[in-house]
Amino acid sequence: MADSAATTPAPPAEQQPPAAAPAAAPAAEGAEGEGEGPSKKAQKKAEAKAKKEAEKARRAAEREAAAKAAGKTTGPTEDLAKDNYGVVKERKGQFELSADVEDVNLKNIGEEHVGKAVIVRAWVQNARIQGAKMAFVELREEGAWTIQGVFVASNEGTPVSKPMVKFAAGINPESFVVVEGTVQKPLEPVKSCKVSNYELHIRKIFVLAAAPQMLGMTLAAANRPITNFSDEEPAPEKAAEDGVDKLSIAAESSIPAATMLTHLDNIIMHKRAPVQQAIADIRMEVKDLFRSYLKSHGFKEFEPPCLIGAASEGGANVFRMPYFDKEAFLAQSPQFYKQFEIAGGRKRVFSIGPVFRAENSNTPRHMTEFTGLDLEMEIKKDYREVLLMLEGVLLHIFRGIKERCAAEIELVRSVYPAEEFLLPEPGKEVRLTFAEGQKLLREEGPEEFRNVTDDEDMSTPQEKALGAIVRKKFNTDFYVLDKFPEGARPFYAKLDDANPKVTNAFDFFLRGQEILSGGQRINDPEELEARIIQKGVDPKSAGIKDYVDVFRQAGVPAHGGGGIGLDRVVAWFLNLPSVHLAAYYPRTPKRLLP
Repeated sequence: MADSAATTPAPPAEQQPPAAAPAAAPAAEGAEGEGEGPSKKAQKKAEAKAKKEAEKARRAAEREAAAKAAGKTTGPTEDLAKDNYGVVKERKGQFELSADVEDVNLKNIGEEHVGKAVIVRAWVQNARIQGAKMAFVELREEGAWTIQGVFVASNEGTPVSKPMVKFAAGINPESFVVVEGTVQKPLEPVKSCKVSNYELHIRKIFVLAAAPQMLGMTLAAANRPITNFSDEEPAPEKAAEDGVDKLSIAAESSIPAATMLTHLDNIIMHKRAPVQQAIADIRMEVKDLFRSYLKSHGFKEFEPPCLIGAASEGGANVFRMPYFDKEAFLAQSPQFYKQFEIAGGRKRVFSIGPVFRAENSNTPRHMTEFTGLDLEMEIKKDYREVLLMLEGVLLHIFRGIKERCAAEIELVRSVYPAEEFLLPEPGKEVRLTFAEGQKLLREEGPEEFRNVTDDEDMSTPQEKALGAIVRKKFNTDFYVLDKFPEGARPFYAKLDDANPKVTNAFDFFLRGQEILSGGQRINDPEELEARIIQKGVDPKSAGIKDYVDVFRQAGVPAHGGGGIGLDRVVAWFLNLPSVHLAAYYPRTPKRLLP
């Protein structure tokens, strides 16, 4: 009996009872001797093993039956959406989008796209999964245009599968992707996105450029207001505390705000911040408005050099550099070259370009390189023609950006709150003499300015105090100070014929901060040379002699002009805490990167 039991095959697993045991164990298992049956111990061991195998078989049968009932197989399932997603680098650049689908920008999506397939190339701002079959991604394009993308896995697994949903939800923020999907209307507007009345039901997504898992600065931090503008690198012993030193927690938000140093060390995220893009867009409009206004008034654009052979204006604050076997300098201003253009036969000229100042000034008002908006023009009767032209172009700029950049201004103010910029009503522009400004400070300013005199230059605190008085008294943030004292102006400034203690020179102010210096220039070489000597400069020195000689070459008409700091115009109009925020890549005495 023992031999026959050992050779009889076991019934199939489906037919085997859960706790069934074989009739007898094989003789070989536990035989104690020849001709003897198995021991009791061996029999129990065999029965236990059989029960275990039977239980395993029963469970396998149940799993197989459940899988069959659900229309599945027991083997691994194929991802039918595998060609609709992935990282392009890992796919060796191979991916496919529908040939007949339109590429669109988010800002252009409208009613005509509803129900239609589109292709969008954007950054992933954030992504999240909701269950195993649904995910959401927020896509962002230039200018903070964002839209919600939706992934829903189908029962069939195509065009979106569960693995595709999982992949989309796991894409690192700030990765650059291309998606193909259908534009639909959400049940309710998506308030977190700029494109709130539409969403994308995505069927394909490919990561074109993956972002690192850990960013040096998040977009949320980059879009927070900067309060620390120090250029100082942390001391080596504090390296371990960098993360703390470079962040400050604002009371009204749990998102850390990074320092300017952190922003510049993470320049890509700094520039991706919507607030920085809005500032850059406003800056661009200022340049366009400056150029268009002057061209409409008969001005010709020219390009002054940045490399010059002698220190311009005889100053010491210049950058020196080797130039073959000579020494060269970076131009402090295009001043002389504007005048050369007038001397050369032009009636009205302007330029837009870089200006360099080797001043070791580490303040929110200064940079070693900035952009100058400069003009020069022939004077027909009176130097105030120049003043009115400069006033006209600036008022045109301010009114223009208020109209053209309303959305950008609103975005900037959401990060850097500011009072509305006040402009004077037409015909009520505020033009004060320098002496009148000092008189206002003495009579209505803070106590420390009660003794200011009319022949001393104005300090920054005085300028700001006067700006507050003018705003309150005249209801404007833009005004002119004219007739600066002789001692506060360079040698080429024309003295007032009626009062040689003052010049035909002026400054323009925004919110109490200077943005422009200008006035009438001396066009007579003898008068010019006398003023140079009076200022303690050698008229025969390098650069100065060449400048004076230009006026001896031919008769030069009376002329004047001014130089506007583009970065300051943008910064003070928006009331930013630092002019560095208005520059694309700020340069300071301690910063040459990026």
